[in-house]
Amino acid sequence: MNLPFFIAKRYLVSKKKQNIINIISGISVLGMVVGTAALVIILSVFNGFTSLIDSFYSDFDPDLKITVAEGKMFDPTDFPSIKIKNIPGVVQYEKVIEEVAMLKYGNQQYFATVKGIPDNYDSLVDIDSLITEGTFTIKDKGINYAVVGAGIASNLSISTKFLEPIHIYVPKKGKQVSINLAKAINHNYIFPGGIFSVLEDVDSKYILVPYEFAADLFESGNKISAIELRLEKNANKKKIQKEIETILGETFHVKNKYQQHDFIYKTMKSEKWVAYLILIFILVIASFNILSSLSMLIIDKKDDILILRSMGASSKLIRYIFLFEGWLISVLGAFLGAFLGLLTCWLQITFEIITFPANGSFIVSAYPVKIIFTDIVLIIAVVLLIGFIAAWYPLKFISKKYLLQENM
Repeated sequence: MNLPFFIAKRYLVSKKKQNIINIISGISVLGMVVGTAALVIILSVFNGFTSLIDSFYSDFDPDLKITVAEGKMFDPTDFPSIKIKNIPGVVQYEKVIEEVAMLKYGNQQYFATVKGIPDNYDSLVDIDSLITEGTFTIKDKGINYAVVGAGIASNLSISTKFLEPIHIYVPKKGKQVSINLAKAINHNYIFPGGIFSVLEDVDSKYILVPYEFAADLFESGNKISAIELRLEKNANKKKIQKEIETILGETFHVKNKYQQHDFIYKTMKSEKWVAYLILIFILVIASFNILSSLSMLIIDKKDDILILRSMGASSKLIRYIFLFEGWLISVLGAFLGAFLGLLTCWLQITFEIITFPANGSFIVSAYPVKIIFTDIVLIIAVVLLIGFIAAWYPLKFISKKYLLQENM
């Protein structure tokens, strides 16, 4: 067995002459354990929320969305639709129209994005699972219906149980504002057929209407806002996205589910890593306990150092003893903290111990948690690195006084 490691291990568990050293050593281990466990738990909670948001967006958004790089709309006449459709893995190809309009329901008014979709849109995305009231119906027996976001429905007090229509107003194309507003504004009305709920930024933005209804309302003619694609479940989506980008060039943007909401995902990632850095900073502060513990241990073991030196032990061997002592504290804290953190996450996932208030309007009943292996490895690696520095730094200076004196 490695002699410095063996002695360091004995020092870690043995009783010291001064009881305060045992207390400081215990605090050092506890600090690393709590810090590591907190990192595992908090990052796993962030991962849980990210995964939850992703699952809701995945039901509302297409696998890939193609939009023009400049302007709002484009003419699909010269668009290489056949090439796109023939790419292996592309299952469905649909054209949509999106424009902002003013909605009026009763005496309430609200600005929203009106999205014109095809009749079979529910086969492109799994929007049926998002319906909270009514049904996903945009056309029935020649009558047009709208599927409204829950945020819009709340602001306008819309209900599918009422027979009152939603009035939609948009400026006419190419018309300047005049005194007679009727000549400058297009108006149509549509009945609400269903209400969907995803997340607040989507619920308060979109109202889905039939494609022909939107084309007539916005006077778009043959022009469209985007092309949405559904891919095979096991298809290589990154490869297909790159292939489409190669075909279209820089004239169009091709976005996957994450890129369609890149601001939200980037914000959540930045929040996650800010929390990570804050906790790392706390761990760095907690690691000063290792410095104190080693300093007092060296003082406490002066007689042992004398004996070892008289037996021919080199200064390097003695230094390694206390270096291993500091490493053992960080290793014990890192792995025990990771275990406790993972145990806490498992208990939350299995038993939903920490829940949201029962009367709250939450989409889940308990805090979501998702464990990512790479996060755990990164946490343990960083904690061990902090422990290494905390153990090495004091020996560099303290050893000059207690380890390198020839008269020892």
